[in-house]
Amino acid sequence: MSNGKLVPATEITPFKEARALTAADMRAQVNLVQEVMKAVMQGPSKDNPAGVHYGVIPGTKKPSLYKAGAEVLCATFRIADKYEVDDLSMDGMARFRVRCIGTHQPTGLVLGEGMGECSSHEEKYKWRAAVCQEEFDGVSENMRRIKFSKYQGEVEKKKQVRTESADQANTILKMACKRAKIAMTLNVTAASDIFTQDIEDLPEELRHDEDEQEAAGPQPYPADSFAKNLPLWKALIESGKKTAEQIIATVNSKAVLSEGQKATIRAFKAPVVDPGFVQDMEAAR
Repeated sequence: MSNGKLVPATEITPFKEARALTAADMRAQVNLVQEVMKAVMQGPSKDNPAGVHYGVIPGTKKPSLYKAGAEVLCATFRIADKYEVDDLSMDGMARFRVRCIGTHQPTGLVLGEGMGECSSHEEKYKWRAAVCQEEFDGVSENMRRIKFSKYQGEVEKKKQVRTESADQANTILKMACKRAKIAMTLNVTAASDIFTQDIEDLPEELRHDEDEQEAAGPQPYPADSFAKNLPLWKALIESGKKTAEQIIATVNSKAVLSEGQKATIRAFKAPVVDPGFVQDMEAAR
């Protein structure tokens, strides 16, 4: 950015010629991505918590780059996208694997590519909510289900029926293209350290809220796991393979042992070694 204006991509992008990128090239490229984020792209806001070009998906730490954001970055760096599609569809399933190839528009240089795939057998496409009880009852048992989900701490049961893959073929193809383009954009602009991708496509129960886990800190060691592992720890200590303190240190690196649990482990006695045997061993060396 210069004097409050974005520097044209053609002036700083290393895509102008076929040469190895320098540290200055990479720095300028990353700086431009960040400047575009601040000046052009719309992230989460009070009026639009999800964001327009990128957003932080609940249960994740890094922002996810959306298709609209990928288009802004491609326009900034003057990247043209080309798609190669593999149709992997079969009876009852629409499935496409797409390769998106990024080309520098002024020079025609191939900058990189990204892969994306989508299938109508993915959870979000395979099922839909039943319109009414009559529809649910009228569908064969292998084409309907009860889906359990959690919303605001409450468990919900949803009646769902299978979708028709043929009705979704165009949507599936577009989604595969979207995933491939986002992957290509991240690869070519080296923006993966800023954005992630496709997290918004994961079911909520498969996302991991690392922020909450870190904030909560180490959790107490479960009593059932302690009881299950105790015989093993006892055998290790009494055989002399491990000391009680070594086992406590190892377990505490994963979860917090209570003082009572530590005392139980320390109660196991290591084998007593005959001092005369030790002296004989030393003399034999």
